[in-house]
Amino acid sequence: MTVIDSAVEANAVRAKTYDKSLGQPPAPKLVIVTCMDPRLTGILQMLGLGTGDADVIRNAGSVINEDSIRSLLVSTRVLGTKEIMIINHTDCGMQTFTDRDLEQKLENITGESPVAPARFYSFRDLAANTREQIRRVKSHPWIPKDIPVRGFVYDVSTGSLREVTATAATVAA
Repeated sequence: MTVIDSAVEANAVRAKTYDKSLGQPPAPKLVIVTCMDPRLTGILQMLGLGTGDADVIRNAGSVINEDSIRSLLVSTRVLGTKEIMIINHTDCGMQTFTDRDLEQKLENITGESPVAPARFYSFRDLAANTREQIRRVKSHPWIPKDIPVRGFVYDVSTGSLREVTATAATVAA
């Protein structure tokens, strides 16, 4: 049996006791951009939030790219979220390679050199990467300027958040 088969079977059991109130239209006040790392799967609970309290956008490295901007625009302009939180984390796999290294590895494995993705958005410095993602959100002309955009690093060893301000000079502990 595959992992997907097991997941489908588990869903069939879980669906029998499904809370129908969870099917109501969402009205989140917060949107979170975070990494796809499985250690952040419970991010809502880690932040004391419940189901429906926040939209969660996940991708490798918590990157603000075309797709995450698309989701941020739907969240802020359609669903009415009022705050944006970007959460990177320690021990991120995106820090273990460079874009060129991964491209070369994939070309060696497949013998192909496709045009997409154009970037993998690898990085070395968590705080600098978080600041860059904040800057990308704040500089987008369709993201409302009155929406707070704050960035954090989640420590996978301690479970605590450390805020990273938009400027390099001040990193809150």
